[in-house]
Amino acid sequence: MKKLAAPPLGLTLLAVGLVLYPLLFSDAFYRDIGVTFLLAAIAASAWNIVGGYAGQISVGHSMFFGIGAYTPVLFYTLWGWPPLVGIPVGILLSLALAAVIGLPTLRLSGHYFSMATIAVAELIRILVGTWNFVGAAIGLQGPARGRAWWDLTFRSELPYYYIFLVVLGIVLAVTATFESRRFGYYVRAIKAGERAAKSLGVPVHWTKMQALLLSAAFTSIAGSLYVVKTGFVDPGSGFGILVSVQMVIVAALGGAGTLYGPLLGALILIPLQTATNNWLGGGGSGLTFIIYGGIIVLIARFEPGGLSELWHRLLRKRWKRVDATA
Repeated sequence: MKKLAAPPLGLTLLAVGLVLYPLLFSDAFYRDIGVTFLLAAIAASAWNIVGGYAGQISVGHSMFFGIGAYTPVLFYTLWGWPPLVGIPVGILLSLALAAVIGLPTLRLSGHYFSMATIAVAELIRILVGTWNFVGAAIGLQGPARGRAWWDLTFRSELPYYYIFLVVLGIVLAVTATFESRRFGYYVRAIKAGERAAKSLGVPVHWTKMQALLLSAAFTSIAGSLYVVKTGFVDPGSGFGILVSVQMVIVAALGGAGTLYGPLLGALILIPLQTATNNWLGGGGSGLTFIIYGGIIVLIARFEPGGLSELWHRLLRKRWKRVDATA
């Protein structure tokens, strides 16, 4: 019988730290930062499946995030149903949209695919912003007070934190599972070179479609978590371009195509973004665009593999020095 390998020490410490964080930092402000960090990590990890592993740089993932955010609140607004009921419906709608969008756009490559996803996401945002059925530009609001636990409306940040943490664990577990399986080898082969992968018998288009569907499902869940936490969504917060850009930046900063890259990116970017908003007040939101733009330039110029690749390169250099000294 094959024995299960013990998890590495760093992973164990990370898991323990995430579990204990809200207990060690019980202030509502720090717990809110923790919840925001987890949400950003979930969304970036979802994007990482298609953008990092498969190399299909989508800049329109806000369309799936927005569907996941709007559907639970829409169920509550129309019929008074708990937002929890709308989460699986949002996933199904996101999967349907991914299938419809993926059929033509996944045949494109490079910046053409990125431009196509931006165009679709912006069209959906404009449509939602003028559609009275979904609140138009005003948006939709969820239950102000929880009628029961299934409304997912809590006074404390603590329940949200652990719900988000469980979802993040599921996303990472799914990603880690396919990393070492045929699907994981397929998407990495496609990222390295589509023509070479096709010549080796890889079903390129179907594999990319699978990656997009899986990514869309988890991104929709991230949108649903966002709306049950905030209780409100409008076209900007659900379908805005900044939603997509944040996913890309968080994953790329930490290391796109790596399991823990999105966590590392969120761990750096979210506290930095929170600090600028607090220091500069309302002007901090405008500075977010400048920070994102600067990070894009720095990553593209100096470290395309993100901080994860930088860390491994420095670690290899250190071991080479140790070996040379020995």
